[in-house]
Amino acid sequence: MADVAHIVDGDDGRIGHMGRRQEATVEDLYRVEGKAEIVNGRLVHMSAAGGLHGYAAGVIFASLLDYARGTDRGFALPDNVGFIVNLPHRRSFSPDAAFWTGGPLTAKFPEGAPVFAVEVRSPEDYGSAAERRMADKRADYFAAGTQVVWDVDLEAAVVRAHRTADPDEAVVFSRGERAGAEPALDGWSMPVDDLFPPS
Repeated sequence: MADVAHIVDGDDGRIGHMGRRQEATVEDLYRVEGKAEIVNGRLVHMSAAGGLHGYAAGVIFASLLDYARGTDRGFALPDNVGFIVNLPHRRSFSPDAAFWTGGPLTAKFPEGAPVFAVEVRSPEDYGSAAERRMADKRADYFAAGTQVVWDVDLEAAVVRAHRTADPDEAVVFSRGERAGAEPALDGWSMPVDDLFPPS
């Protein structure tokens, strides 16, 4: 998911005027190396993903890409794509995989939230504080227009599908089952077993 968040305030270490800090902009996001989001006016950097995390996100993207090519309903986008939104405290998302139906792709960040977003948990995405952060981020996704958010929990070997119609009640898919993303992606699903590399 949000991997390890590192907040950058633009502090150069010098003592100076303690006035109001300037909020991060979309232009700042274009200059960031690596993955980041704009939350509460700050750039929040995400750490690089581990192997299992990257594998799962890649397999989901590949399945979404097949769906996109077969249906021509939108675009499958991989990790590290920024989506620009206009919420009171959030200007962007950068999910681990996503499906976007907002129009033709350009060299710029897509405008608007994806209809389907995937957040793969990292080792630090466990515990009560992490659960609150993830619930807050899902609420932001839904407020921006996302219909379904997957919480991919590789430790528990489940996919929790949260839907905008009932955001607090996830549909849980386990190994041996196919996880879906309806109503965002009619007819698409993939085996939860595929999220794990062959033994």
